[in-house]
Amino acid sequence: MKNLSISLVQTSLLWQQADANCSHIHKVLKGKNVSSDLIILPEMFNSGFTLDATKVAESIEGNTVAWMKLVAADFDAAVTGSLVIRENDQNFNRMVIAFPDGSVQWYDKKHLFRMANEQQRYASGDKRVIVNWRDWRVALYVCYDLRFPVWCRNHNDSDLMLFVASWPAARAYHWQTLLRARAMENLCYVAGVNRIGMDANDIGYQGNSAVVDMAGYDICQLDDSDTVETVTLSADKLVRFREKFPAHLDADPFHIDS
Repeated sequence: MKNLSISLVQTSLLWQQADANCSHIHKVLKGKNVSSDLIILPEMFNSGFTLDATKVAESIEGNTVAWMKLVAADFDAAVTGSLVIRENDQNFNRMVIAFPDGSVQWYDKKHLFRMANEQQRYASGDKRVIVNWRDWRVALYVCYDLRFPVWCRNHNDSDLMLFVASWPAARAYHWQTLLRARAMENLCYVAGVNRIGMDANDIGYQGNSAVVDMAGYDICQLDDSDTVETVTLSADKLVRFREKFPAHLDADPFHIDS
């Protein structure tokens, strides 16, 4: 394992305007001259968090995923974020990760936010997804998943957990606390990327995107600015911490029923 650089793209999103959102993000990345192994975008980065799935849904071969592949190739980095994907007559809040070689993998959001009736518009995923990228094992999660430690449990198969989100400002304290909790209990790095601004439903988002180390300490904690933050994760620090404090060896076994 070598060190891994990751870039958090915290930005406001135009409502249901995929081309404009992608264009803005690409412009920001170019303007910052981003050099990174992994670029992380918010939940539903091309539309804002919407229940109007039929209006914004694309296929996995659609324009937004094609754009993600181009960005990945352009920056020689993996690019990830969620968007609405329609497949087999169902809509998914799907976290796609695109690689510089044009390949993609994805995770479908398991926990749908019932307080917004997300479960009435989207199908739930049933598989945890760990991708291997530059020798790091990266677990993919979306927003509300953060509240469910059993689903997020590190079975000694993850080095970095990613949470992409549209997490409202009203529950910012929960977001910040849970990111740290997931890092501490799983002995791994955690990165959470949240949007900023107001959406069409007058819900406000204040960002607070963050990277937390395996001991629960902040590596970076953003405010509510429109920005890109790049940090480097130390592989050696992760390995040494796990050797010194191998709490995972005493973890209780359990089985998740899908």
